[in-house]
Amino acid sequence: MDIGAYIVNLIQSGMGSLASYLAAHVLLCLVPAFFIAGGLSALVPKEAVTKFLGRKAPKIIAYPTAVLAGSTLAVCSCTIVPLFAGIYMRGAGLGPAITFLFFAPAGNILALSYTGVALGADFAIARIILCIVFGIGIGLIMSAIFSRDDLAHAEADDTTYVGQEGLRLTTLCFLVGMVALLLVGTLKVDLLLDTYAKFTIPLQGFDQFQDFLYRLVPFDASKGEEGVTAQGAILIGFLGLIGVTAWRGLGRVDEGFSGWTYVSLSLIALTLVIAAVRMEPTSTGLDIHLTGKMFGIILVMAALGYMARKCFDSYEIQQWLWETWRFIKLIFPLLVVGVFAVGVIRHFIRPEWIEAVAGQNTILGNLAGVVFGVFMYFPTLVEVPIAKMFLTLGMHPGPLLAYLMADPELSLQSILITASIIGRLKAWTYVAWVALFSATSGMIYGAWTDGASAWTLLAYLGIFLIILIFVLYLVNRRNHSLEEKIATTKEICRND
Repeated sequence: MDIGAYIVNLIQSGMGSLASYLAAHVLLCLVPAFFIAGGLSALVPKEAVTKFLGRKAPKIIAYPTAVLAGSTLAVCSCTIVPLFAGIYMRGAGLGPAITFLFFAPAGNILALSYTGVALGADFAIARIILCIVFGIGIGLIMSAIFSRDDLAHAEADDTTYVGQEGLRLTTLCFLVGMVALLLVGTLKVDLLLDTYAKFTIPLQGFDQFQDFLYRLVPFDASKGEEGVTAQGAILIGFLGLIGVTAWRGLGRVDEGFSGWTYVSLSLIALTLVIAAVRMEPTSTGLDIHLTGKMFGIILVMAALGYMARKCFDSYEIQQWLWETWRFIKLIFPLLVVGVFAVGVIRHFIRPEWIEAVAGQNTILGNLAGVVFGVFMYFPTLVEVPIAKMFLTLGMHPGPLLAYLMADPELSLQSILITASIIGRLKAWTYVAWVALFSATSGMIYGAWTDGASAWTLLAYLGIFLIILIFVLYLVNRRNHSLEEKIATTKEICRND
């Protein structure tokens, strides 16, 4: 094969992955997540987070709170990272923050419901139980291993909060409103998806433009790949305009509001509305379907705009927007690099390889399911129909569950972003534990589907938990010994 043509195919695969991701998932998922993270950083006092999720919060409160918070968010591994960064930088302990990061993509209510409908109640029940147990377990392990770093993080000076003492009710309502914006944009329910009005823009050529995009970015829908629609191309163009205007409008908003600020915010609002409608190119023009999602987006944004003007002063809004821009600068470039790299890697990986390896409930098969989940990233909920396809092609239920556990948690881009927030060592340690726990989940569930008794499964799980508790005990003992030595050394230095 011609090397030049092969390289072009790789670049085309990467660009196709990036274009389809930007067109379909950035706006209604990531944009609200960035604004929520900025609000957490600028408007919420550290004490309000540490009370429930901090290092010193009782574990019996912190970890269930992290699970409960994650259960309501139907988001993917990329969208959850800004929210994870927001609570972690506000003072959440590493353990509860990691539990939130793990649980939200795979254990949220929508993902579990969809799993039950598509794959059966047994898959959904196994997924929720293992997500809770292993999500809390990974959080406890990370907290124990990096307890000294976690202590330093908890004691770090907090200088970004601009509100009054305590969490105000208006701030809480404002954050709930932004979460509602995220949910309205991502929930797949008839009320939001149905069309309530329709009109046609009489411009010919949109159908040809759509065919051109499908040829430019070829895709296989049966493998969960997404092409670029005409609407997606329009949204990518608006994203470019937002980037140009936000660089000055939001990047310098800490110096005061400017015309660029209002232009960038207006473009963001308009683009969210465009993303919420449904467009269908035809030979006579472009059909615009006004969906319930569009009306919901407009209503929530109007309420947020009213609250921002009436409940917060200018300096608080400036800091909120500036913190949002800071998260965008930190996360978005890594996201772009990661999504492009995944598109290139997917060109090499063939699903039939995984199916051949994962046809039986073996350690190798379950690890193959985990690896597939990492490098064949799919947006939230798409992993469920892909899993159904693999099940019909002969993948064993055990490795299939391992894939379902790993795919929402881990993707190359989310790993890169997480590393930029908590450091490479912590991030790759987290990845290793997720891979181990996901493979263990598959082994346990696979054994059950192969006919193992409930007592045998409980014994397996019990042994695993006993080993986990013993490891945590040893790590805590080591950390406690180190802290005592450090305290003794400091005391000797003071006495001298």
